[in-house]
Formats: sequence, C-alpha cells, structure tokens
Amino acid sequence: MAVSQRALLLEVHEKPPVLTGILLSFQHIFAMFGATILVPLILGMPVSVALFASGLGTLIYRFATKAKVPVYLGSSFAYISAMAVAIEQMGGDIGAAQTGIVLVGLVYVSAAALVKLIGTRWIDTLLPPIVIGPMIMVIGLGLAGSAVTNAGFVAGGDVRHMFVAAATFLITAFVNTKAKGFFKIIPFLIGIVGGYLIALAIGLVDFTPVLQARWFELPGFILPFQTPWFSSYRPYFGPEALAIVPVALVTISEHIGDHTVLGKICDREFMKEPGLNRTLIGDGVATAVSALIGGPANTTYGENTGVIGMTRIASVSVIRNAALFAIGLSFLGKFTALISTIPSPVLGGMAILLYGVIASNGLKVLIEEQVDFGMVRNLIIASSMLVLGLGGATLELPLLTLSGTALSALAGIILNLILPKEV
Repeated sequence: MAVSQRALLLEVHEKPPVLTGILLSFQHIFAMFGATILVPLILGMPVSVALFASGLGTLIYRFATKAKVPVYLGSSFAYISAMAVAIEQMGGDIGAAQTGIVLVGLVYVSAAALVKLIGTRWIDTLLPPIVIGPMIMVIGLGLAGSAVTNAGFVAGGDVRHMFVAAATFLITAFVNTKAKGFFKIIPFLIGIVGGYLIALAIGLVDFTPVLQARWFELPGFILPFQTPWFSSYRPYFGPEALAIVPVALVTISEHIGDHTVLGKICDREFMKEPGLNRTLIGDGVATAVSALIGGPANTTYGENTGVIGMTRIASVSVIRNAALFAIGLSFLGKFTALISTIPSPVLGGMAILLYGVIASNGLKVLIEEQVDFGMVRNLIIASSMLVLGLGGATLELPLLTLSGTALSALAGIILNLILPKEV
C-alpha cells in the first residue's frame, strides 16, 4: 500500500459526529470481517468466538497503548498452518494449538520487555529479510494441499465443488484487481458472498444450523477449565504446542512493519510514543486472551490500516466502536450460524488465493529488500528453509519436536548467524 502524506481529516484523539462515527466504524467491520471469520472457518473454530476475541483484543490493545494508536486486531493467518498441524497431531484436540498461542502471547510480552531494556536492534539481527522472506513463504504454502482439497481439485472430485471454488477465486481476484474505493479493501468478503450465492444456487448450502440457532446466544467459548456452560480444552505444553511458538518471530516483524506504515499515514512515531513495548504488549495479551477463550491468534490488521489511509480518519474512538460492534455481532446466534453454513469449496477457492498471496508477500520482502541471490550464503539460507518447511522435516529433541515452520525458522536464524558474510 502506498503511504499517503495528506493531512488527516480526523486526528487520533478526535471524535466524529455520532452517525458519521457509526458508519465509519462499520466500515472497519467490513474491512476486517472477511479475513477474521475465514481463519476460524478454516480451522474449524467457532466464528462467534473469533469475532468476540477480535473486538476484545482491540480494546485490550487500546488500553495497553493508552488509546494513542488507531489499530484494529483480527484473526492472524500466520498461525493457521502451525495450529492445523497441532490439531491434526492431537487427533482433533485443540489443547496443543491453544496452549501454543497462549505461549506466543507470552513471547510478545517478553519481546516488549527486551525492547524496553535494549531497543530493537536484536530483532534486525535475528530476522533480516533473507530469513523473514522464506519464513513467510513457508507459512503461506504450508497448507496449500488443504486448500486444494477443500476446493475439490482432487482425483474423483465433485465438479460442482470445483466450479464453486473457481468462481470464488475469480470473484475475489477480479475485485482485488478491478474494484475501486471501499470495495477494493474487502475482496475476501465479496468473494465469500459471491461464492456462497453460487453454492446456494446449485444446492450446496445446508441451512439446518441457522434454523436450529437462537437469535441471541452466548459465543461458543472453549475454556481451559471445566464449566457447566461452555466447552473446555486441556492445556498441553508438549512439542505440538511448542512448535507453534517460533512463528511469533515472523508476526513480531509484521507488527513492527504495520506500525511503521501506520505511523507514516498518521505522521506520528508510534514506535516511540506510546512505544513499541506497549504495542507489543497489547498485541501479545490480546492473542493470549483469545486463545484462552478458544479463539485464534490476533494480529494488527493491514486492511484497517488501509481504511485509515484512504479515509484519512485516524480516530481511535472509531476503532473502539468497531470493536464494540464486533463483540455485539458475536452474540447474534443466527448470524454466526449462517456463517458456519459456508461450504468448503467456497473456503477452498478463497484459501488458494489467500495462501498464495501470503507466500507471494514473502517473495515481495526479498525483492523489496533487494536480497542478492548471487550470494551463495543467501541461496543456502533460503533454499534450506523452503525445503525443511515444506518437505515435512521433523527434528525430535529430548524436550520438544520441531517441524514445519518452526524448524524452518530455527534453521534460517542459525544459518544467518553462523555462515560467513561474503565480500
């Protein structure tokens, strides 16, 4: 996204008129909605909890940053692959995945403490572009097989599923490339709606969950302890959970990048005031709280930063109200049930594009930072990370087992530190 330097129409601390503010807040809801609900749908988690965690996480972030940064938090795509693997390895139990995300939140808080003590140079040392780029590519391509399967592009697959997946993909792609203004920032939402209507027309939608749901009901929280009202999971600190933690290195880097871009839009240095330590704590605590109630990891949303860039409205009160609206939506039972009826080929077509875009962003990092692959050192680091991350490599250690993204990240960091610089 090109960063505009035009003057803001509303500064961070300013408030719009009530009706205008409501419309601006719903604009942020639309911007984050498609991506935020897509993560729980892919992972088989309650959409209502993801919406609730999104709003609550944004309020937590607002408190941590003293209401000085107009950031909205939504479901993170970076952890989908690692969480899906953890759930699969645990036979469908989410205990390892949720525990891993809680630990990720603690990593953020620890990073905030380090930033407070010694600054940010250590992040640049551990995570230069030659490590970050391939790491993002591994995250994006890690579930490519799952996307293709959901889309129905398999031997003996249903032609109807393939058609819906292809239509969803194309709608999203065309909106992303041809749409103007507000529609350009919600391509995933439009793609989901378009794919859903096509699936409905050819008989792939089952409305039974909507008919059975109440108009108003509590979100489907999944807690780490037993209660009479909600489902529960058992915290698990084994290798499946620990393997998720290294992905935090990538998302911390994304966090810094998002705040840098937002700072340019708002002509403020958010890394200094309220400070990177506070923004990291807000993001980390929001992520841990989301996992504790059965939701996915949270992250700062570039989609909402895009809304601020285009509208020039940086009011934190608009963001706060969007968070409150998201929490309210999570209590509308028939609404969240309707979302759960989205057929798998719609999600599959969306995921083909989404995972590919994530992987391409890793390539974009390498290009924009002008990483020289004429240097053998860089070629070795990137090649080893891609093969280990996508080849199913596993390293069993006495206390934990590393695989996938975690093993790839560790290999990249170590190789970057030990391989000699070329002259």
